[in-house]
Amino acid sequence: MKLVIITGPHAVGKMTVGQELERLTGLKLFHNHMTIDMVCELFANMPSERMRLTELFREEIFKSFAKSGEYGMIFTYMWAFDSQEDWDYIEHVKSIFEDAEGEVYFVELEAGRDIRLERNRTENRLANKPSKRDLARSYALFDRIEKRYRLNSLPGEIPYKNYIRIDNSDMEPMEAAELIKRKFAL
Repeated sequence: MKLVIITGPHAVGKMTVGQELERLTGLKLFHNHMTIDMVCELFANMPSERMRLTELFREEIFKSFAKSGEYGMIFTYMWAFDSQEDWDYIEHVKSIFEDAEGEVYFVELEAGRDIRLERNRTENRLANKPSKRDLARSYALFDRIEKRYRLNSLPGEIPYKNYIRIDNSDMEPMEAAELIKRKFAL
């Protein structure tokens, strides 16, 4: 069992690179908006309940998948590196798979803000993430989160041996996926 966690800021290409990695490897893609968008509209006025359900669904999916006998999963997550809560969450997800004798790999994507602002409105992103279709709201959230959190790690901050950082500013998603596949022999 393998778990590839792809992290990075808004619209850096986590899902899109994950889609290409899924095609190359047979790993199953579980992008973070699969749970976010499931509860987003129904619980629009209840942020605490929306977050609770999102976390509950993810937890159960991780536990079931880790013991499923499948080859592995790609999970995308926007990790706030200056939030202990996010570090704890990543450790928890990692432990679910390691407790099931799985291997965990970390991919951090980075790209400039202007590039990510353009990617925020791509057809693929909007088709797969309904909550991003209101572009004014999406850009406002983009700015608010970017001002509040540090969404890329500092040099040497990631302590895991199975880690790669990729600047995919000028890289096609398939190129990034091929680099990940080679690096981790997936």
